Amino acid sequence: MPIINRVADLADEITTWRRDFHENPELLFDVHRTAGIVAEKLKSFGCDEVVTGLGRTGVVGVIKGRTNTSGRVIGLRADMDALPIEEATNVPHTSKVPGKMHACGHDGHTAMLLGAAKYLAETRNFDGTAVVIFQPAEEGGGGGNEMVKDGLMERFGVQEVYGMHNMPGIPVGQFAIRAGAMMAAADRFTITIEGKGGHAARPHDCIDPVVISAHVITALQTIASRNADPLESVVVSVCTVKAGEAFNVIPQTAMLLGTVRTLSPEVRDLAETRIRAIVENVCAAFGAKAEVEYDRGYPVTMNDPDKTEFMARVARAVAGENAVDTTVPPLMGAEDFSYMLEQRPGAYIFLGNGDTAGVHHPAYDFNDEASPYGVSLWAKIIETGMPAR
Repeated sequence: MPIINRVADLADEITTWRRDFHENPELLFDVHRTAGIVAEKLKSFGCDEVVTGLGRTGVVGVIKGRTNTSGRVIGLRADMDALPIEEATNVPHTSKVPGKMHACGHDGHTAMLLGAAKYLAETRNFDGTAVVIFQPAEEGGGGGNEMVKDGLMERFGVQEVYGMHNMPGIPVGQFAIRAGAMMAAADRFTITIEGKGGHAARPHDCIDPVVISAHVITALQTIASRNADPLESVVVSVCTVKAGEAFNVIPQTAMLLGTVRTLSPEVRDLAETRIRAIVENVCAAFGAKAEVEYDRGYPVTMNDPDKTEFMARVARAVAGENAVDTTVPPLMGAEDFSYMLEQRPGAYIFLGNGDTAGVHHPAYDFNDEASPYGVSLWAKIIETGMPAR
């Protein structure tokens, strides 16, 4: 069960779609052109139902198999949005939109799922229903959550759901997946420290929020080194420090912005609790006031063990017995497919993109040679998970 012959025949067409999406990137929920093209193509493929506007600008296509004695419904998801990055690839299909580019490969994800939809609508060699999900605003907008809140799972009867993302550094034709936590929860915090400003030559008359910030930043690192179990993972990074405007004035306030990444709900709770306690007590020790705003973002991307094994088995059938790594370490990046996995069992897999620039880099480009593997995986998840009778 290697790459499907019909999928190989579609490769040039899928590449054309992908490069058109690449030339015309759109951000967050403002993916009207992309979503419009997706909907038009799904209709032209003969999908049994095409729904637009789910989760604001998401698109869903329903493809019924030749039979439906199983009553099973499997969802496949791709993201559509780009990033606010100026492209530096110099490829013929470079972005036509200044300051925007497909630097994460969502153009490839969309094109691959369209290819799978075309194949499945042509062949219908399965017993059940395939639901193809095209999601906006993965890059920070929580589009997956918006589609879930709009009734995605209930409306289409989705029983299990699968996601895929390209991964530079993994050879083309290979996959990587793991059971359990695949990607991290991503939270953000804003810490405001209020001291007492004054002349830099008279620090004893002041309560210096800059010095206090330095102590807070250092103390926050003890969450990983002294609060969390050494076998657990947590990242606390202060990424922005804003304080003062003059070389000889101690400012009144300082602001720290940062992110927290965790792989379990328990450690996530611990990190938030400790951040609040550390900030409050360090600042109190210096006589300053503090305020912590803590915003929880995407949850942990948690792969169901049984669905992970199923997805890995199908990937081996497509790419070869030794072409699937099931021990890949989890990434501390985040993914809003996690919201869908909170609602239904499923799994998320990495598709090899070869030796290319990393995602979110201005020189990145999706590797079109990877498409036949991704499309074949999508198709075979449906045909293997709901075999024809």
